[in-house]
Amino acid sequence: MKRRRQLLASLAAAVFAASVGFVVVQTPSAQAHGATMFPGSRTWLCYQDGLRDNGAIIAYNPACAAAINQSGTTPLYNWFAVLRSDAGGRTTGFIPDGQLCSGGTGGPYDFRPYNATRTDWPLTHLTSGANIQFRHSNWAHHPGTFYLAITRQGWNPSSPLNWSDLQEFASVTNPPANGGPGALNYYYWNAQLPSGRSGRAIIYIRWVRSDSQENFFSCSDVIFDGGNGEVTGIGPGQTQSPSPGPSISPSSSPSSNPGNCTATYTKNSEWGNGFQGAVTVRNNGSSPLNGWTVRATWANGQSVTQVWEATHSASGSTSTFRNVGHNGNVGANGSASFGFLGSWSGTNNAPTLTCSSP
Repeated sequence: MKRRRQLLASLAAAVFAASVGFVVVQTPSAQAHGATMFPGSRTWLCYQDGLRDNGAIIAYNPACAAAINQSGTTPLYNWFAVLRSDAGGRTTGFIPDGQLCSGGTGGPYDFRPYNATRTDWPLTHLTSGANIQFRHSNWAHHPGTFYLAITRQGWNPSSPLNWSDLQEFASVTNPPANGGPGALNYYYWNAQLPSGRSGRAIIYIRWVRSDSQENFFSCSDVIFDGGNGEVTGIGPGQTQSPSPGPSISPSSSPSSNPGNCTATYTKNSEWGNGFQGAVTVRNNGSSPLNGWTVRATWANGQSVTQVWEATHSASGSTSTFRNVGHNGNVGANGSASFGFLGSWSGTNNAPTLTCSSP
């Protein structure tokens, strides 16, 4: 059964690589099944940061580069593999202090460099008290419970992460998934972030399987600065400022559809075969919008890999984004926004947008 899961995971990775137009030059067999995609874990965002058109991983981010220098790229080709097969839900003492982000040292790959006490890891910008949609890779499907914890206010990001630094704020058992295993699909659920927060923090998520002793571990670096899920510290032109993405001149494209709901696209940054985009939904009418849907039609094979502040589905060359619970009601002359990461090849032109409201 284990070999069958490995074969399926490797086959799915090859299919995905072909679909986005690159050939992976190093594809060790996957032995594990998930890490947090939003807010992005260190391994997921370092993978996004370094992946190039030819499938090689060459980091832009200095923290990711240091991790690669220490343990190579194999762990990032298996970014979803931070696990212990013998954890059985155990935490304090089993995973030693200072090794929480790697899940200790007994997993299938060497993730020890991702414990490094640095302040330049890729960073997700959030708002204290906001209700957000968490997303966790379902590279393989298993029942179990996700436990969400966060470092205490005032935690020093230049110090090792210890169990005493964390306080649990939510959990969810067997959440739904947006698609099947073996691809960039994910489990998703909504949870409210702790209120009264400011500054940097780590959101620490444990996925405890109920059908085996296998547990998974994710460290997501965040900053509470009023952000809406913007990601900084990936791609060229590194920055750790609250601005949404590396400092590359944005390109914008408004929706062409008439009516009360319009959408405007901005490409915030572009690197290798990746890019970060944002869409602003505006209510131009005199009555509130009760939900919205934005459809983006891509002309050159772009695909969306991660979304925040919206749900996402894809059919052919069209991506469909719908509001999440807290940003669907848009007042007269008001606006809402969402962002995403994507991959591209050829020409990364702006999509054609349409916006509608029920």
